[in-house]
Amino acid sequence: MADYQFVTDRLAIGGAIWTSENMWEISRAGITHIVDMQAEFDDRAIAVGTGIEVIWVQCPDDFLPKPSEIFWDGVLFALEALHVPEARVLFHCMAGIHRGPMMLLAVLRVLGHGREDAIRMIAAVRPQAEFPEVYVESVEGFVQEYHAGIGSHPTTPASGGS
Repeated sequence: MADYQFVTDRLAIGGAIWTSENMWEISRAGITHIVDMQAEFDDRAIAVGTGIEVIWVQCPDDFLPKPSEIFWDGVLFALEALHVPEARVLFHCMAGIHRGPMMLLAVLRVLGHGREDAIRMIAAVRPQAEFPEVYVESVEGFVQEYHAGIGSHPTTPASGGS
């Protein structure tokens, strides 16, 4: 059984998918896009034939500051997906505790949610999620760069992703 929860109607958080069967389950639940934050495994092989688009952002869970480059592809991928009204995006890593929540936090922040509000939203459905200060600071550095560079970029959906 796949391990994920919806934070909004269109954004979900979870742990490793592991099998083609779980990927099909996720597809049947309406997930159309996946931001895979695992350094350990590329989901693209198990997504073949499901219709789910996957981006693999190889991110180690090493409790070191993350450069903003870690966030750009995943955030822009998610924002582009949200332009399609029926799209639903799953963010995940191995256990759904650090890296997946970190990337979802970045997306929620770019969509206009305050830091504490976004953390509460994620933690409300995934209580095991943790937000190490070094990762939160990395997200905030990215968000500042995002707003300085393309804050009104046309890929930012007006709906706020909910």
